[in-house]
Amino acid sequence: MKSVSQRLPVALLIGLLSVAGCGSGRIVLPFTLDSSVLNAPLPTRDFATTPDAIRGIASILVRDLAMPLPQTFTAYVYSDRHGFERGLIDDANVAPVRAAELSEFAVGIGKRRQLLLNDESGTARGREWYRLIAHELAHVSQIEMAQGEGRAEQWLAEGMAEWVAFNVIERLGFDTVMNRRHMAVAGIRNHAALVAARLDLETLGNPRGFTVRHLREGSLPTYQLAFLMADYLIERDGFGRVVAYFGTFERRADRHANFRETFGQSLEQFEQEVLAHLKSIVH
Repeated sequence: MKSVSQRLPVALLIGLLSVAGCGSGRIVLPFTLDSSVLNAPLPTRDFATTPDAIRGIASILVRDLAMPLPQTFTAYVYSDRHGFERGLIDDANVAPVRAAELSEFAVGIGKRRQLLLNDESGTARGREWYRLIAHELAHVSQIEMAQGEGRAEQWLAEGMAEWVAFNVIERLGFDTVMNRRHMAVAGIRNHAALVAARLDLETLGNPRGFTVRHLREGSLPTYQLAFLMADYLIERDGFGRVVAYFGTFERRADRHANFRETFGQSLEQFEQEVLAHLKSIVH
C-alpha cells in the first residue's frame, strides 16, 4: 500500500471533460490531475463555470493547503433534490434510506473519489457554492488519505472541512476566516453541549452520531461547534498535523489510538481542554 507522501500529487487537475449523464438534470465531470494547472491564476471573484470552480478550488487545496487529492475523481452536479437523492443511490452506492435522509438536509457529499453536488437553485456561482465545493473536496482528500470513509473523528472531518472552505473563500475575496469564526462563536453561545458542559465527542466522532446530533440540535450550530473545535486544534498543533492525522488511518483503523498518537492526548483529555476553550470564547 502506498504511503501518503507517495500519493501526494505534484500537480493538479486539467484535461476536463464534461458530459451529460443518464437522464436530464445530471452532469458528469471527470477530472484528471495535471501539473499545468498549479500555477494558473485564480479569479478575484467568480469562476466562469462550475468545472472551473472545481478545478481552481482543488488547486488551492493542493497548492496552498498541501492537501492530497486522488489522481482522478468525478464530480456529479444535479439540478434538484430528487436527482441528488437518485445520484447518491446510483452514482455513489448509498443505501436508499440513507440517501433519502441525506438529501433532506445536505446539498453536497464528498465520497471516495467522487463529488456530488445539488444545484437546485440553478445559480452554481458565488460564495456559498464555492464554500460547498471546497468543503466537499476536503472530504474527498480526507477519504483519500484515510483510504476509506468514516474512519476518522467525524467532528474533526467536518470541522476541518469547514476550516478549509472558509480559507478558500477568503483567498477568493468573498469573506474572512475571522468573520466566520466570530459567527460560529455567536452561533454556539446557547448550544446544548455547552449548556450541559458535555460535548460527547464519542457520539460526534462517528458519522451516524454526528447526523443524529445535528438533526436534534440544529445543523448550523453543530457544524459551527465542529469548526471551532477543529480551529482550536489547528491553531494549537498546526494544520499539517491535522492533515497527517487522516493518513494514520491508512495503516490502523483505531480512532482513539490514532488521535492519541497524533495529538499526544486522549480524546477524553482533548474534550475537557476544548470545552474549557469554548466556554472562554463564548463569554
